[in-house]
Amino acid sequence: MKSAALYITTVLIWGSTWLAIEFQLGDIAVELSLFYRFAIAALLMWLYVAYKKPKMRFNLVDHGFFVLLALFNFGLNYLMLYWAQNHLSSAMTSIAFSMLLVMNIVNTRLFFGKPISKRIYTGAVLAILGITCLFWPQLQQLNLSNSAFVGLLLALGGTFVASLGNMVSVRNSRKQIGVLQGNAWGMLYSAIGLALYVFISDVQFNFTAPTSYWLSLLYLSIFGTVIAFACYFALLKNIGPEKASYVIVLFPLVAVTLSSFYEGFEWHANTFAGFSLVLLGNAIVLTPTKRINAFLANRAVARRGSVPS
Repeated sequence: MKSAALYITTVLIWGSTWLAIEFQLGDIAVELSLFYRFAIAALLMWLYVAYKKPKMRFNLVDHGFFVLLALFNFGLNYLMLYWAQNHLSSAMTSIAFSMLLVMNIVNTRLFFGKPISKRIYTGAVLAILGITCLFWPQLQQLNLSNSAFVGLLLALGGTFVASLGNMVSVRNSRKQIGVLQGNAWGMLYSAIGLALYVFISDVQFNFTAPTSYWLSLLYLSIFGTVIAFACYFALLKNIGPEKASYVIVLFPLVAVTLSSFYEGFEWHANTFAGFSLVLLGNAIVLTPTKRINAFLANRAVARRGSVPS
């Protein structure tokens, strides 16, 4: 029951953050909004560290990977995804981000030598076909000035950067660095890096924004960053990475539903086809080969049983 609650909480929070990001766009620069988000998240993480008192001293090499974690998982990836949502609806961005699962598997093979099973190729092809269907009207034009096509490139680029951050996280875990410690240092370095970026760029500090902006900022910082990651990593411990990774398949369902109600997201034939292919591709990637073979065997037995003798 505890794992079910953690699972539902993670899916609902991460599925809703895409809509919350919409309220972050327009009034205050994206870079500044992200600094606010990770400054709040880092503060909360370090308050929790002060309460739990884990080991927080690490060597320079480890700190170098914490910086990479900040850059890939808590910095550049979010910048690109926020920029993408200037061109796309939250639904489309979340669906593009679900390609993270396939990218993680490919990068795990490249960086850690883990073999890729045949079903991964099948799932990847279906997911790519799904993205192609979703953005077919824009891809037909092949014009980099097309807003939706630019948004797609940014969303996929941000997803790839996030996947690199996941590889850094895997490395840290293999070095026996706790998730709490790694995330606390990563979010702190992210807040510092975003602050430096704001200072050296033309971005001006601004606190003038509607109430919806500040409420969504608190939601993204507390729920979308601190609580959702805590729930997800608890799931990894309780039910294992394969089952926990199904949140990547399910949270676009929440994002698309919310976008349909609050953003007027319109469904077309290519939308249904593309979304279905992306979900199917990710489901195949996450389903162990033994389970697929067992399912097919049961279907074959059922068909034979239904044939009259």
